[in-house]
Amino acid sequence: MSKISSHFLRLIANFIGISKSYRTAHKCGPLCYNENMISGIINVKKEAGMTSHDVVFKLRKILQEKKIGHGGTLDPDVTGVLPIAVGKATRMIEYMQEEGKIYEGEITLGYSTMTEDASGDIVERTPVLDIAEQAVDEAMASFVGTITQIPPMYSAVKVKGRKLYEYARAGEEVERPQRQIDIYSFERTSPIELADDCVRFTFRVRCGKGTYVRTLSVDLGAKLGYASHMSKLERTGSAGMSLAEALTIEEIADKVSQNDYSFLRPIEQGIGDLPVLELTVDQVTEARYGRFIALDSQAELLAGLHKEKLVAILEKRDQVYKPRKVFLEEVLA
Repeated sequence: MSKISSHFLRLIANFIGISKSYRTAHKCGPLCYNENMISGIINVKKEAGMTSHDVVFKLRKILQEKKIGHGGTLDPDVTGVLPIAVGKATRMIEYMQEEGKIYEGEITLGYSTMTEDASGDIVERTPVLDIAEQAVDEAMASFVGTITQIPPMYSAVKVKGRKLYEYARAGEEVERPQRQIDIYSFERTSPIELADDCVRFTFRVRCGKGTYVRTLSVDLGAKLGYASHMSKLERTGSAGMSLAEALTIEEIADKVSQNDYSFLRPIEQGIGDLPVLELTVDQVTEARYGRFIALDSQAELLAGLHKEKLVAILEKRDQVYKPRKVFLEEVLA
């Protein structure tokens, strides 16, 4: 080996040693992975004016963890529950997003906007002189079930590799794909208020993944014969978490400053609606090594647990199950 090669290898070895010592001494600074990475799910109360990415960015700095993601985008003007996954829990995001969501807000009949919410420019006015509450309730009930929805132009849905809002901002109109969504309930929660040729009322909706409540509000207005938009919105439930238990970014930062991580929920919170099956010690070992497991279940996808700890997400392959994602690193005695 040449002197240059041996010198280069020594430099690498020294750098690795220094880096390891630095990470150990400083417990791995902001925006880097560390050996003692925390994992869990946080019920964040997003405030108006912040994007979902803003929340993730702030939490990365507060928790000094890079591996953080959210379980369902909220528009900047929308407040409420934003599920956040940290560390290994980020692998549960796709299952968290499958769970139903609950929203409460306000619908205005009388005019529509570019963005289908209160932030956009007015597009059309249709004065409302009078409307029966029964007519509104019947129209809302007609949306319950599996329905077809066309996403709004101001949305992150991609068409031909570009997000719809990029087309909208450029003044371009493109054909948008229809999507099947599930509405479990859609109800008026306040009396109808008539003022300034407009009707306003609050509502509560329970819906499935991919539902645009803005568009639901516009479609309701169209069914009643009026231009409309969603004037307020708050997500009150998502991934099995409620707004009453959610914490603001400031509250989380305050807890972390006191070394209090009680706000972190276990990874198992992300299981959601997946079927659950208790695994034996032998089956846990098989799952950890990625082997096929014979299980008494008909579910296409399920969560395998052992002593209430998530072992793996398992998917059916013919008559056996194959681990898709493994979480438990050691067998619990």
